[in-house]
Amino acid sequence: MAEYTRNHYVPKWYQYRFIPEDYKEKKYYYLDLNPERKSTKKGMYARKALLRWGPRSCFCVDDLYTTAFGNWESTEIEQKFFGQIDSSGRESIEYFTNFEHPSVDGDAFRNLLLYMSIQKLRTLKGLNWLGEIVRLSDKNLVLFKMQEFRQLFCALWTECIWNIVDASDSDTKFIISDHPVTVYNKSCLPNSKWCLRHRDPDIAFMGTHTLFPLSLNKMLILTNLSWIRNPYENPRVLRPHPNMFRSAMFNFTQIQTKRMLSEIEVNEINYIVKKRAYRYVAAAKKEWLYPEEVIPYREWDKLGNGYLLMPDPRSVTFSSEIIIGYDNKRADFFDEYGRKPWHKDYNDKQRHDKDWNTFLAFQGEFARVFGPKRRGRSFEHCRMDNEEDSPDYHAYHLSLEDKLKPMNVN
Repeated sequence: MAEYTRNHYVPKWYQYRFIPEDYKEKKYYYLDLNPERKSTKKGMYARKALLRWGPRSCFCVDDLYTTAFGNWESTEIEQKFFGQIDSSGRESIEYFTNFEHPSVDGDAFRNLLLYMSIQKLRTLKGLNWLGEIVRLSDKNLVLFKMQEFRQLFCALWTECIWNIVDASDSDTKFIISDHPVTVYNKSCLPNSKWCLRHRDPDIAFMGTHTLFPLSLNKMLILTNLSWIRNPYENPRVLRPHPNMFRSAMFNFTQIQTKRMLSEIEVNEINYIVKKRAYRYVAAAKKEWLYPEEVIPYREWDKLGNGYLLMPDPRSVTFSSEIIIGYDNKRADFFDEYGRKPWHKDYNDKQRHDKDWNTFLAFQGEFARVFGPKRRGRSFEHCRMDNEEDSPDYHAYHLSLEDKLKPMNVN
């Protein structure tokens, strides 16, 4: 039973993805961001912060998922609930790590969403957050709520723009933390009320990004569509239709790939992961654990000059309605934010017009800052987007920023 009472809130198989295959000793550097202080006869001392441990000893707590009623104890959550989710999640992470257009695998998509949603809830940080949200302090009840809310984040993540970024060109690779599904909002500083202790910025805030490391070289970044369409809005305004308990539509062709990160960008992302960790981070190399020493500045809202986590808006399609036809000739309708025709804001024309102007302005801004070469490419009209815009198309994008942006900045 020991294998079910030593609970890894970051699974061992996931941790091994961040140790290079050619390492004979399957260990990494495990950094305690808040080492315990011990009292002895000689005075106080802090426990060693940096350890050289393997996945068996990292990101785990005894009996974290064990439920108890009197003298009776159960390990079924570890044995049965996490067993299936981890198994399918492992395969889906591998699929998206190696994802290339025009591949489409609906099962892998659904399994990854479920795994990420549970992974965000199952950590020490996640369980403390959930207990606060549902106003429960009893461990058993919080664990039952975790299972009930297993799909809590899935609808909103489904409607995000997905970007799989690549660190292959960088000597520095991605690190992991004790809360692998990392949430970043440039307007929610690490010491702000939205981020204190176990809290995360709401994923329904327009300017919130969700980051999930897939491997040493691959990172999945999810960005709210409304933020791409209008990044001049307050980042803490709720996105349209923020209801989390509903169905949603996903478009594989809009996944952006082919963005190669620079050394500085990888370190900036690692800085976010480290600052949003609960207590521990781990990396294959010691120097990767200290990104703050090599990034140009640490201002929370200026990482990557404000563009670090943004997909390229030139490779995002501006659509307003999704129509699904079935064999029985029935049709189903959604707008881009998951609203149905009976919703009062369905296909909101006023918002649509505003979003269109700010979206075009942001495309122009990207063209000015990064030039004609795109920082991410999606799959449209049965082919990949062009790697680089033609001179005429680039000039067109450049003309949009000055023409439209001043009208729409809030």
